[in-house]
Amino acid sequence: MNKRTLIPATLVLLKFFLQYFLVNEVYELHRDEFLHLDQANHLAWGYFSTPPFTSWVSWLIRALGNSEFWVHFFPALFGALTLVVVWKITEEMKGSLYASVLAALCILFSPLLRLNGLFQPNSFDVLAWTSVYYFLIRYVRTDQSRWLFGVAILLGLGFLNKYNIAFLVMGLLPALLLSPQRKLFLRKEFYGAALLALLIILPNLIWQYQNHFPVFYHMHLLQKYHLVHVNRADFLTDQVLYFLGALPAILASFYALLRYEPFARYRFLLWSFIFTLGIFLFFKAKSYYAIGLYPVYIGLGAVYLAEVLETGRKRYLRPVLAGLPVLYLLLIILVEFPVRTPEQFVEFAKRRPALGMHRWEDGKKYPLSQDFADMIGWKELAEKTEKIYQTLPEKDQVLILCDNYGQAGAINYYSRGRLRADSFHADYLGWFDLSKPYRHLIRIKDAGHRADEMQETAPLFETALLADSIANPYAREYKTDIFVFKNARISINERVREEIEGEQREMRRND
Repeated sequence: MNKRTLIPATLVLLKFFLQYFLVNEVYELHRDEFLHLDQANHLAWGYFSTPPFTSWVSWLIRALGNSEFWVHFFPALFGALTLVVVWKITEEMKGSLYASVLAALCILFSPLLRLNGLFQPNSFDVLAWTSVYYFLIRYVRTDQSRWLFGVAILLGLGFLNKYNIAFLVMGLLPALLLSPQRKLFLRKEFYGAALLALLIILPNLIWQYQNHFPVFYHMHLLQKYHLVHVNRADFLTDQVLYFLGALPAILASFYALLRYEPFARYRFLLWSFIFTLGIFLFFKAKSYYAIGLYPVYIGLGAVYLAEVLETGRKRYLRPVLAGLPVLYLLLIILVEFPVRTPEQFVEFAKRRPALGMHRWEDGKKYPLSQDFADMIGWKELAEKTEKIYQTLPEKDQVLILCDNYGQAGAINYYSRGRLRADSFHADYLGWFDLSKPYRHLIRIKDAGHRADEMQETAPLFETALLADSIANPYAREYKTDIFVFKNARISINERVREEIEGEQREMRRND
C-alpha cells in the first residue's frame, strides 16, 4: 500500500475514532436527533422540518438495531467522506502529497468534528457542497459532460437532504455567468443535467405542494424564534473562528484564484464564495449554515501553499502550517466539545466567563452550550414517563402529549417502542394515531407553565396530578413537568383533531 492510500486511510480511521472519543459518556442523544430517528417510522417524501434524505438514513439505523453507535456512525461516515473528497480535490489540482496531507489535517482537526458528531442533515450537507465543487472542478479540467451529471445528482440529493444547498446554487450561477465558464450555459448537457436534478427533487416538490408548502411556514418560525437574535457581525466572526487552523490555506486559495495562473480557469469559485456568503448575510443565516463553503477552498489553498513552500527556507513553514489545525483543536477542545461533564463546564465558566459562557437562541448567555444542554435529561424524562405510564389503567387508551419534538422523540427512543408519545410540534403534528379512543392523558409540559396547565386542562378530567418533573439542573428541559390526567370528561380525540386543524390553518396562512 503506497503513501497516497495509507495516509488517507489512516486519517479516516482517526476521524471515526475522534467522533466517538470526543463525547463524554454522561451525554445522551441530541434533541434534534430524536426527531430524525422517529422519521424512520413515518417515511414520506417530505417533512415539516426537513426533506426526506435523513429519514432514509434513520430507517437504515433502525434496521441495524437503532443503537447510539449507529446513530453516531453515519454523520461520522459523511464527515470521513468529506475528508476523502477534499483529498481528491488536491490530487485533481495536481497537488503534492504534502498538499493532500495539509488539506486533510485542516478538515480533520476542525469544527467538522463537532458537526459530524450529531445525527442531523448538516454532515451530508457539507459532503454534498464539497462534492458539487469537486465535480465542477473535474468538469472544468476535463470538459467531460459526465461530471455535470455528477453535479446534478449531488445537488438533487443535497436538496433532498437540506434546502440549505439552494444557497450554493444561488451563489454559483452568477459566478459562472461572470466567468469564461459561462459557455457552460450554451451546452445542451447543462440543461440535461438540470433536468436530472429537477427529476430527483420533484417528489419532494410535489409533496410540498400537496401539503401547502410547510417549508415556508418552517422558515417563518425560524425567522420568528431562532434567527431573531442572529447578528451579522457574529456571523462573520464565526466564519473566521470555525476554520482558524485552516485560515492560511483558505486565504491562500483566494489569492491563488486571483493571481495563480494554473487556477485561472477556476476563478469562478472565488466569486461563488463572495456571492454565497453575501446571500447568507442578507438572510441573516446561522453561522454554521455556511460551513459547507470552506472544504474546497482548504483543498485549493493547500495545493498553492505546497507549491510556494516547496524550496528554500520557506519549506520550514510546512510543518508549522500542518501543525496549526492540530493546535487549534487542542485550544478549543475543552470548550467546544462535550468532553467534560456539565459540572466541569459550569465551574470553568465561573473561572473564565469570557471563554466559558455561551449564547443560546434566546439571546441570553449560559455556562453550558445550548447543544450540550440539549443532550441531557432525556433518559430521565423517558424513565419517569414510563414509570408513570405503568401505574395507569387501560394503557391502550393513554395519550402521551408533549410540548416539543425533543420530548416526544426521546420518550419514543429510550422506551424502545414500549411507549408512543405525540406532539403538536413539527412533524409530530401529522403522526397522531386517532384510530383508538383516549381516556387518559400524560402531559409533558415545558417549564414555567405549571399553573396554566392545571387551570386549563384539569377541569376536563376527573383526576389531575402533577406527577414529576425533570430534576437535572443542566438540562435544557430542566423543570419540565409531567402531568397525569385521568378519565376525560370530553372526547380527547376530538380535541386533538381540533388542535391539528388549527395548526394546519396557521400553516396555510403563513405559506
